[in-house]
Amino acid sequence: MNQIFTVEGMTCGHCEKAVTKAILSLDAQAKVLIDRTHNSVQVDSEKNREALAQAIVDEGYRVTA
Repeated sequence: MNQIFTVEGMTCGHCEKAVTKAILSLDAQAKVLIDRTHNSVQVDSEKNREALAQAIVDEGYRVTA
């Protein structure tokens, strides 16, 4: 299932790696595409939206949508 999150606080490549790692720790098969310019994180995963959002929040970023 393809899901798109708006994530605030990603400012560099390290941030992208941290968010990607958090999602992959929840679902190793997930595909993650991040666009920092638009604060967008696109995730193709079978995990539910709330679990994915929580993984991002646990890394210290704010999910606004």
